[in-house]
Amino acid sequence: MSVAWQARRVAGPVARPVRRAYVDLRTRTWPPHSRLFVAQEGADWVLAYESRQLQKLAAGLGIPVGAERWVNAVSNQAVFHESQFTLLLEDFERRGNRLGFAYFHGRPGTTGFPEFDACYRRLEQRHAEIDAVQVTNEAMEAVVLETGVAPEKVHRIPIGIDPVAFAPRTEEVRTLARRELGLPESAFVVGSFQKDGVGWGEGLEPKLIKGPDVLVAAAERLRDAVPDLWFLLTGPSRGYVMAGLERAGIPYRHHLLPSLEAVARAYEAIDLCVVASRDEGGPRAVLESMAIGVPLVTTRIGQAADLVRHGENGWMVEVEDVDGIVHWGRHVAEAPRGGLDDVLRAGHRTVEENSYEALRPRWRRLLERLVRIPDADAA
Repeated sequence: MSVAWQARRVAGPVARPVRRAYVDLRTRTWPPHSRLFVAQEGADWVLAYESRQLQKLAAGLGIPVGAERWVNAVSNQAVFHESQFTLLLEDFERRGNRLGFAYFHGRPGTTGFPEFDACYRRLEQRHAEIDAVQVTNEAMEAVVLETGVAPEKVHRIPIGIDPVAFAPRTEEVRTLARRELGLPESAFVVGSFQKDGVGWGEGLEPKLIKGPDVLVAAAERLRDAVPDLWFLLTGPSRGYVMAGLERAGIPYRHHLLPSLEAVARAYEAIDLCVVASRDEGGPRAVLESMAIGVPLVTTRIGQAADLVRHGENGWMVEVEDVDGIVHWGRHVAEAPRGGLDDVLRAGHRTVEENSYEALRPRWRRLLERLVRIPDADAA
């Protein structure tokens, strides 16, 4: 998920909160650890959305939330980084703050991602100065614990879902979404919603951790098995996948989506969501597709490995298993009308269990390690 790091390679450092107003902040009379400040990873709108959800949840608990521009100046308060990269890639100063961060993904030793190793080493060296870590899945929890951080500091909380923003679609909604996105009504449309090219240009060089080569290989095989196959791609830097689809003669549409509503609209238009990644912190597509009512085929990565029950609420294959993606994609395409209803209903139950509201108690336990919660003090 380190989209911002990829941008950093092309366009320079991620924008950091400006070091200003430090003198003013020192004169504040805030009680120690009474306010929460959330630091975002500037280039990644997904993490910006997670940040807003966290601030909303904190405010609901009565926790005052400070302005992000003060993150680098505040002392003796609570600071939560939405990505380990905004904290662990630098020789951070604690300044009396309680510190937490999200460690979505980043296995040390991953080829082409030296930042993963840098974050892991710094956490090994300075885990005593960290008060809370969010991980989204069991596999990453194991990686983080290997650094020596105390288990009670590590909280497994998946990337959640807003079931209001991602509501179950109707046939009428599906038809309208296809019309708006330029997709034929009769087509079988596979959705792939991510960034899987290196950098922020055309994306002709594949970002292999996201599995664009696996996706293209599966698409070529599906073309021969599924009549009237189309693809809907979203996200920047999809040039590698688009070139592969063009070589295979598979029609597609590519849209850059400006808002959460537009993302939901894309799901409403498709018949199958495919995740072909080799590693992920989420992906968000797991719960987003289930919420809309779209069948999901995913590799065994990230929180997909925790949330997808093969054949019950979706289908899961091993990493790089092109045959598996093709087999279950064809299964979805050939299912009779209503034949997938049980899977879609099970997916909706998974959504209910992992909505932001349902995850509120887990977040509260994490925040209790960082900041004073007023209603807890009153109790």
